[in-house]
Amino acid sequence: MAADPLPLEIDAALRATASARGIFGTRVFYFAETGSTNDVAALAAERGEPDGTLVIAAAQTAGRGRLGRTWYSPPGAGLYVSAVLRDAAIAPWLTLAGGVGVAEGLRAATGLPVQLKWPNDVVATAGPAFRARRKLAGILAEASSTSDGLQSVVLGFGINVRADAFPPELGDRATSLEVELGRPVDGGPVLGHVLVALNRAVMDLSGGRVDEVLRRWRALAPSSTGASVEWDTPDGVRAGVTAGLDADGALLVRNGTGMERLISGEIRWL
Repeated sequence: MAADPLPLEIDAALRATASARGIFGTRVFYFAETGSTNDVAALAAERGEPDGTLVIAAAQTAGRGRLGRTWYSPPGAGLYVSAVLRDAAIAPWLTLAGGVGVAEGLRAATGLPVQLKWPNDVVATAGPAFRARRKLAGILAEASSTSDGLQSVVLGFGINVRADAFPPELGDRATSLEVELGRPVDGGPVLGHVLVALNRAVMDLSGGRVDEVLRRWRALAPSSTGASVEWDTPDGVRAGVTAGLDADGALLVRNGTGMERLISGEIRWL
């Protein structure tokens, strides 16, 4: 594929973290603009690119999140990255591991006490009320199959870096590193820290240490216990209080009829 030259700050970050980011960045394809980094990474997997291949874009014209939602990706405003992972067995827990890696990487890079919201959001804290927390980053894991039956997984993440990383109408639900820190942010070192943390989380999964990943996820997600939430079902809106994460990564919610186990969808804080 016809890629563009790596920006100096990203190249420097990849060089600085070469010994700590493991497989991430075995090969790197950078684009000033592309449709969706996840789609390009899926094509790279089909073409046989190695485990850990990265697709990085300065802008996406068709970026997406879970449930097919648009991920706003204007030029130079964020980090838009997808990785090809060949160990398809880790797919059931990859969204949670991706959240752990991105959150731990952002904490290391910026000092911000970011948190996780089930299942795939990284949020900035804004006081004690969960509903006041705004989305800073998102994770999208998608299974991919090649024509010869080889299974792989694409792990994508988007991080809002600049103040213009989201449209004004999302200002009450989204934020960025520059908004939270009140200063300019160089995306290169942020990416380096995130890749190092992602490698640690993914290696835990591949090594069978799912419990360790879930432990770290719970520690980063105080809203997974004791938070009032609601969610949509085919029969209408339901509500309850979060009661933790089970061993399979499902969110447990207690309500008037007992305990419910959520394996997909989206919760809203009340």
